[in-house]
Amino acid sequence: MAEGTAEDAENTVRVVIAEDSVLLREGLTRLLTDRGHEVVAGVGDGDALVKTVADLAAAGSPPDVVVADVRMPPTHTDEGVRAAIALRAAHADLGVLVLSQYVEEQYATELLAGSSSGVGYLLKDRVAEVREFVDAVVRVAGGGTALDPEVVAQLLGRSRKQDVLAALTPREREVLGLMAEGRTNSAIAQQLVVSHGAVEKHVSNIFMKLGLSQSDADHRRVLAVLTYLRS
Repeated sequence: MAEGTAEDAENTVRVVIAEDSVLLREGLTRLLTDRGHEVVAGVGDGDALVKTVADLAAAGSPPDVVVADVRMPPTHTDEGVRAAIALRAAHADLGVLVLSQYVEEQYATELLAGSSSGVGYLLKDRVAEVREFVDAVVRVAGGGTALDPEVVAQLLGRSRKQDVLAALTPREREVLGLMAEGRTNSAIAQQLVVSHGAVEKHVSNIFMKLGLSQSDADHRRVLAVLTYLRS
């Protein structure tokens, strides 16, 4: 077997998975480990998740990100998202990616409250798109944002700023949606098959039309866009 390179080690993400379905937990573990990442623990409820992360941190080997189901025992309501919010408060550098069966905008909003850095909210169906899912895990672990397109669509549709949003061209609206998902300019350019310069121009126009200040930090611009859409 070939020796791993230093670059491989740097790119490896340490993950804790919280999912009460053993089958799904094992499946997520396989998806991530097959792509070179390290699943350091798997648990079945929110309390175990909080304790496991605390124990790993105390041992000097904290995870980079947790992947947690919104609904877990004992009540299968919001234990997962509550644990995720508690972890974000206790471990500032920890990425948190929450998986949900359905779009529950309230949970997404609570997760994003205060900061969109190192946070993600995806529908479980998105896991089937393996590359997208793994990219989201890595992005959140690195301090980025991964917001499901369905959540973004709801925020766009329910925003009270429809008159201002109407001023955006169809392409600008596409770019706005991808920005809200947490994608970088390079990722947007690849998705839309346009140049990086074209994306920069669209982003500049969007911020100008929405009256927002631009920022070089991706998570700050995501927060600005999401705050605007929710206001």
